[in-house]
Amino acid sequence: MKKGLLTVLVALSALFAVFGLSKETASASEPNYTITSDATYAPFDFQDKNNQYIGIDQDLLKAIAKAAGFTVTVKPMAFNAAMQSVASSQADGVIAGTTITNERKAVYDFSDPYYKTGIAWATAKNSKIKSLSDLKGKTVALKTGTAGAEYAESIKDQYGFKITYFSDSDTVYRDVINGNSVATFADMPVLQYTIKNGTALKVQNSKDPFAAGDLGFAVKKGQNAELLADFNKGLAIIKKNGTYDKIINKYLDAKAETFTGSAKDNSTVWGILKTNRSAFWSGLKQTMYLTVVGIILASLWGLLLGVMGVSKNAFVRGLSTTVIYIFRGMPMLVLAFFLYIGIPALLGTKISAWSAGILTLVLNEGAYTGAFVRGGFQSVDSGQMEAARSLGLSHGQAMRKVIIPQGLRLMVPSFINQFIITLKDTSLLSAIGILELTQTGTLIVTRNSQGFRVWAIVAMIYLVVITLLTWFSNWVEKRMNA
Repeated sequence: MKKGLLTVLVALSALFAVFGLSKETASASEPNYTITSDATYAPFDFQDKNNQYIGIDQDLLKAIAKAAGFTVTVKPMAFNAAMQSVASSQADGVIAGTTITNERKAVYDFSDPYYKTGIAWATAKNSKIKSLSDLKGKTVALKTGTAGAEYAESIKDQYGFKITYFSDSDTVYRDVINGNSVATFADMPVLQYTIKNGTALKVQNSKDPFAAGDLGFAVKKGQNAELLADFNKGLAIIKKNGTYDKIINKYLDAKAETFTGSAKDNSTVWGILKTNRSAFWSGLKQTMYLTVVGIILASLWGLLLGVMGVSKNAFVRGLSTTVIYIFRGMPMLVLAFFLYIGIPALLGTKISAWSAGILTLVLNEGAYTGAFVRGGFQSVDSGQMEAARSLGLSHGQAMRKVIIPQGLRLMVPSFINQFIITLKDTSLLSAIGILELTQTGTLIVTRNSQGFRVWAIVAMIYLVVITLLTWFSNWVEKRMNA
C-alpha cells in the first residue's frame, strides 16, 4: 500500500511540475506579465474567425505593451474567474471591459480610464416593451459582474422587475429572444455589436445611455505598481500617436462579418463546421487529453482508495471513506474554483489552470472510482478469502493474488463508464480558462451568435465520441466474460 501511495504521489508531482511550467518566457530586457481577460465579451474581448483573441481590449493591450516596453501572456476565461485570478495573485492584471467602481477600488488598483461607456437596455426585436416601467413584474437577464448587471440591480426595486443571471453574453441574449426573460442591460458597444452581428434584439435607449462610466485595467490592490505605471505610460503614447483611435474605430465601425466570417458560412451547420473545423478539432483534442490524463491518474488514486477501503486497519478504512465522502459530495465546479482561486489566495502561491483542472478531475473522479473499486472487492465471495487463507496465504497475499484480480474483472465496465463520465465532466473546466470543446463552442457563439447551430455541432461531437467509447465498453465486457 505504501508503495502504491508513493507511486501515485510521484506521478501527480511529475504531472503538476510539467503543467506548472510556463509555455512562454519573456526576454531578459522586457518584463512579461500574465493578464486575464473575459473570453466572451465582443467587441472588447472575443475570438475571430481565425481563432485569434481580438477586440478593443486585446488590441489596446498589445499596442500599450509595445509602446511601454513589456510583454504579456493573455489568459481568456469567464469574467468572474478573470477578476478573481488577479485578486488571488494567480495573474498580474485583468483587462475585461471592467467598469471602475468604488467597490472594486477596495480590491483592485485601476489604471487611467481607457474607454468611456454607457449602459443600454435591449429587448427582443418584436417585444411590446417600450419603457422601463413596462418591466414591472417581469424578469431581466444579466451577465454576472458587468456594469449592465450593476446598473440593473440598482433600479430593480424602483421598476419592480426580477433578475436572472448567466455567465456568458450569448446565453443572456438567447434567454431574452426565447422569451424566458424580457430584457437585458449591457454596455452600449456590446449590444450594438451583437445586433450588428444578427442577434434579434433591439436597443431601447440608443440615443440616451444610462450611467456613463469608465473602463479600466486592474491589478491587485497594493501590487504590480510598475505594471500599472507602464500601462498608463503606454496608453498615453498610443492616444498621442493616433493608434488608440484606429483601434476603437476598427471595432465600432467595421461590419461584423469582418471578424465572424461571411453570413453564408454562418447560416448553415456545415458552413460553421467548415469555417471553424480547426477550432473544433483543437477543442476536441484538449478534451481528450484532459480525459485520458485525468482518468489514468484518477484510476490510480481510486484503486488506492479502494484497497484502503477493504484494509484490515480501521483507521485506513476510515480515511478512505472520509476522502471518498468529501470529494464525491463536493460539486466539481466548486472544487475547480477552490483549487485554482481559493488555495492560491490562502497560501499566496500560484497553480496553473491545467494543474488545477487535472487535480480537480483526479480528486473528483478518483473518489467515484474508489467507491466502486471498494464495492468490487467487497463483492468477491467471502469464501475466496477464507480459501486463500486456509492455503497459507497472508491477508495481503490473498488480496493481491485472489481478491484484487477477481474484483478488477468485475469492475471493467465501471472503469469504462467512468471514462465516459470524465469526458463529459471536462466541460466544467472551461470556467477556469481551459480551452476544451465546450469553451471552444462558447467562443464561436460569441463571435457569430449562432447558438443553436454551434451547440448542435458540439453536442454531435460529444455524442459520436461517447458512442465509440460505449461500443468499446461493450466489446471489452464481452471479451472479459468470454
